Amino acid sequence: MNESKETLLEFPCEFSVKAMGLASHPDFQTLVLEIVSVHVPGLTEQACRIKESKNGKYLSVSVTFQATSKPQLDAIYYALTDHEDVVMSL
Repeated sequence: MNESKETLLEFPCEFSVKAMGLASHPDFQTLVLEIVSVHVPGLTEQACRIKESKNGKYLSVSVTFQATSKPQLDAIYYALTDHEDVVMSL
């Protein structure tokens, strides 16, 4: 029997994570960038895209970077979802 792969991704690859939080947060983009930068050194604001929800209550911040491994991605997701100001991460 073949050993199943942990992920369908082939590393390194370009990857994007998205974090959602309240638009009332004083600097949600910086918060998300700081969290992701712990696991992806050298990120800049140019790696981020920001979008406001239809009613303006939430912000989503997407960060695109060169992913190197599944453990790296897992660590980023855990760090984002563990933060009290992040409502959701995709």
